[in-house]
Amino acid sequence: MGILDEIGALAGQGGQTTQVAGGLLQALEQHPGGIGGLLNSIKENGMENHVNAWASGQQATATPAEVQQGLDGTGLIERTAAKAGVSPAVVTMAMTTLLPMVVQHFAPNGNATPQSAFGGLAQQILGKLL
Repeated sequence: MGILDEIGALAGQGGQTTQVAGGLLQALEQHPGGIGGLLNSIKENGMENHVNAWASGQQATATPAEVQQGLDGTGLIERTAAKAGVSPAVVTMAMTTLLPMVVQHFAPNGNATPQSAFGGLAQQILGKLL
């Protein structure tokens, strides 16, 4: 199942995870260093094993505390919350589901999608969500 299908399934369920997914994609389009920068930050913040597992398609769960730790200092939680219109706590919870999807689909085998290609795919996904 591709990310468009997975996001479409989330959209069908509605709720705040869908809002957060849209906010996350918008925030990632403007994130310094793009997906690659995000991956580096998460790895440097102690989640390298998670990133490597997600990038290879393995299911590795992350707790909200691990997500908070992994994204600490990136500002991504706060930017996503602002774009999605939800609280940072809601974003942190939703990221336990969304981060593995994002890494698996935008950094397969650890190779980050170039920011130029990410923008087009993000717009397709946002079209499904909005």
